[in-house]
Amino acid sequence: MKTDMTKGNPMKIILLFSIPVLMGNLFQQFYNMVDTIIVGQYLGSDALAAVGSTGCLMFLVLGFANGIAQGFGVMVSHAFGAKNEKLLKHYVALAIILTVIVSTILTIPTVLASKQFLIWMNTPDNIVDMANAYIKVIFAGIICTMSYNVASGLLRSIGDSKTPLYFLIFSSVLNIILDIFFIVVVKLGTAGAAYATILSQGLSALLCFVVMFKKHDILRTRKEDYYMDFNGISHMLYIGIQMALNYSITAVGTMIFQASVNVFGSQVVAAFTAASKVNNIATQTMPTLGAAAATYCGQNLGAGKYERIFKGMKACFWICIGCALAAAAINCLVGPHMIGWFISSPSAKDIDYAMRYLHIASAFMLPLAWIFAYRNGLQGLNKGLVPMLSGIMELVARVLAIAILVKPFGYIGVCYADPAAWGSTGILLIVTYYIWQYRTKRKYSK
Repeated sequence: MKTDMTKGNPMKIILLFSIPVLMGNLFQQFYNMVDTIIVGQYLGSDALAAVGSTGCLMFLVLGFANGIAQGFGVMVSHAFGAKNEKLLKHYVALAIILTVIVSTILTIPTVLASKQFLIWMNTPDNIVDMANAYIKVIFAGIICTMSYNVASGLLRSIGDSKTPLYFLIFSSVLNIILDIFFIVVVKLGTAGAAYATILSQGLSALLCFVVMFKKHDILRTRKEDYYMDFNGISHMLYIGIQMALNYSITAVGTMIFQASVNVFGSQVVAAFTAASKVNNIATQTMPTLGAAAATYCGQNLGAGKYERIFKGMKACFWICIGCALAAAAINCLVGPHMIGWFISSPSAKDIDYAMRYLHIASAFMLPLAWIFAYRNGLQGLNKGLVPMLSGIMELVARVLAIAILVKPFGYIGVCYADPAAWGSTGILLIVTYYIWQYRTKRKYSK
């Protein structure tokens, strides 16, 4: 089930690799969707708003953890492309060690300060305790989330995008069962949804590692692979932290964005939460393409096949257009019907608030697709500095849009903050890639 992406038709390889990743991403969204559906239907709109208000805070912390996990996968893909099995196994061992260390470092302060974070974000008083009950459990289970993402990243780095999918399907079914048990039977409230998610991800991670070691000898580590290698550790952390900071910088902007939504009250927060869930589902082809681009570029860089990188990223450009059109169609045509998945008996006002955001966001889907494809592609090429700087640009653009537009236009002004960030960042990344391509062609044509 390994896929050597240094051979064959680039477009075909990227698409075939992407299909299981897309299904996996949809099931990952399914985790969150089931949480919000059951919370909204059984606990009410305030509880839904509480869970939704934690989204950007989760993205800040879990995005940092998962960014590091993706960095580990990039290093493994380079070793796989270079056919260096000894180095690959050592990188796998370092990834496991660093996962335990990083997740422990992240868990302690986030659990202790979770409520204070929510207060800083202007979370409405009537939902702050429910939000804290949810996010505290999520933070306590960071090791489960990060472990699954590390296992998935290691498998994808050698071209196996199917095994993570199988365990996500299993985990999603378990998540539904546990959601109903903890919320409906045990009546743990919003914390019940968090327990269901963490336990499902933890079991999925454990099984994924077990099968990974049994199935792929190239990933199976031995005692001699676990040794202190400060050069290897610093290299892995250098790439991982760049990717992690990119997520976190983006998340800070999203937190500011969420705080600007929170001031409009719990009804707007609930409607915006529902709209965000719809948009996340509609755009799942984009992170899928990003994962494929990172693996493809990483393997071919390791193999020194630059011409294949150029062809593959050209294929990604055309795939971006298809992703953008599909996302906009789902948001605008199916979005009004999907709002009811998350809000029980939504009022006309709920739907209006949600669709305002979805209509505005849909006009900017192409630069959003560029962000995923070219940011991940550049990271696979060891060009992590510009993707990190792009996160800063995303933050600045989002903050400026909020500062300039919210006072005169209210909620509509908030809705334009994401598109402002996507447009500026997407253009920066695609221009950066083509500058790299131009310079690389000149260098190797001499």
